[in-house]
Amino acid sequence: MTAVAEKESTELVTVPDKESALKVFKAEQGLDPYLATIRGEVDAFMASPPALDTNKGRQAYASMAHKIARSKTAIDNMGKELVADLKQLPKTIDAERKRWRDTLDGWRDEVRGPLNEWEAAEEARKERYESRIEALKSHVALADGEPADMVAELINQAEKTKIDESWQEYEAEAHRVKEYVVSTLRVAFDRQQKHEAEQAELARLRAEAEAREQKEREERIAREAEERARREAEAAAQAERNAVAQREQAARDEAARKEREAREAAERREREHQEAMDKAQREAEQERQRIQDEHRRMEEERLAEQRRQQEDAVQRQANKEHRTRINRAALEAMIAGGMPEDCAKTAITLIAKGQIPSISINY
Repeated sequence: MTAVAEKESTELVTVPDKESALKVFKAEQGLDPYLATIRGEVDAFMASPPALDTNKGRQAYASMAHKIARSKTAIDNMGKELVADLKQLPKTIDAERKRWRDTLDGWRDEVRGPLNEWEAAEEARKERYESRIEALKSHVALADGEPADMVAELINQAEKTKIDESWQEYEAEAHRVKEYVVSTLRVAFDRQQKHEAEQAELARLRAEAEAREQKEREERIAREAEERARREAEAAAQAERNAVAQREQAARDEAARKEREAREAAERREREHQEAMDKAQREAEQERQRIQDEHRRMEEERLAEQRRQQEDAVQRQANKEHRTRINRAALEAMIAGGMPEDCAKTAITLIAKGQIPSISINY
């Protein structure tokens, strides 16, 4: 057994031919020499493991694990062939195959273990930097709708974020994100500051307008009080003059009121009577229209049913004529084939009625 050169093959052992392989698999622990050869390669590899911080080193780990897997598959496949040829030895060979697979799987996992640990650590490292970048980006969303002083604080936090070589390969992206966040927040700060100044000016103008309105309201109240006092004095004098006239007018108004109420009552009765007549007329017209609609609907249904019956009759006649033509053609074929006409008619009738099993006429 000679190990294959690493640079020329992905397998670590030479696969024996079928005659030799049978002896190997039949022997107790027959694959131990092959395992020893591979274990020697594994120990030599692990004794001086490649560096994981280089692409070449990581590829070396993956390559060695792949060679172990290829060696496992090669010997295992040979065992499969022997099992197919020698059914009397399946348990012994399968047990050795399993031991072979399990052992090499363990060695493969042993070899790849450091690479798996490095890849997990690398993924966690990238996630930490990406989380820091997302946290920096979130300053823009946090500024939405906030007052200018809060936006200024977010700008200060973003500017204080230190970007240096400790960010490793994310340094350039971090610089770009920081620049974008700061510039965006500054635009938001200017916009919010302008908005707040405009709101303050509007508040000042509203306060001045309210003060003017209050002063005008007080002056108007004073004028109205003076005017009200003058009117009250005039009203008192006029009230005395009007008292007699009011009593006289009250009598006239009472008579006019009674006359007006009587007239309005008569007009209301006339209006209610007319409305009742109009309502009765509308209801009669609606009932007449309903009856006409019902008669029209019934007539349409009658005509539709009549058309349907006519169409059904035409279709039945067409079907009957079609079946007659088919039956006539079949009858003529039977007669032409030498069957007596009476027998042929009887056969066509029985087949058409479905009384002859497994025979039918295709209409």
